Amino acid sequence: MSDTNSAGTILIKEDTCLPANLSIESETFLPRWRVVKSVDRSALARNIEGVNWNFFYLAGEIRATVLGRNQPGTLRRAVKCVLAKQEGQKFNSLEITKVVSKRFLGIPFMRVTAHSRHIQQCIGLVPAKDSALRMPVAATPESGLGSGGKRVRPEVATKQYVALISSS
Repeated sequence: MSDTNSAGTILIKEDTCLPANLSIESETFLPRWRVVKSVDRSALARNIEGVNWNFFYLAGEIRATVLGRNQPGTLRRAVKCVLAKQEGQKFNSLEITKVVSKRFLGIPFMRVTAHSRHIQQCIGLVPAKDSALRMPVAATPESGLGSGGKRVRPEVATKQYVALISSS
C-alpha cells in the first residue's frame, strides 16, 4: 500500500463501465472504490485513449486534511473526506495529485489533494448517472398544450463542467 501514497494514484469506482479489451489490475481501497495497481496515470490514460475512449481530467482540486501519522489508515480517512466532497459530482474516478504529511505543534496531520477524473466512451463529458436523457424534464409555459390550455415547453436540464482531455 506504500505506493498508494504517491501523486498520480488513480481510484476507480467499482461499477465503472470500462472498455472490454482493457485490463486493469486493481485492489479494493475503500468500499465501492478500487486503486489501480498495474499502471501509472499516464500509461492508464494512453491505454484508455488507445481503445478510443476518453479519460477526462476535471479542473478544480479537492482537498482534505486529517489528523494522524503518515500511515495507510490516515490516507484512507483523507481520501474518504475527498470522496465525500466529490460525491455530488458523480464522476467515476479520482486522481490523488498530492499527499503531504506534516506536524503542527507536534500534532501530525496529512493533507491530500485530488482531482476528479471520468472514464467514458463518448467525447462529451457526461457524469455517471447524470446524463441529459435520464434527467427529469422541467416544464415551462411556452409551447405545446398543457393542462388548462397553457402552452408547455419541455426543457432538458443540463450541467456545465470544465474538463481537460488528457493526451498522455
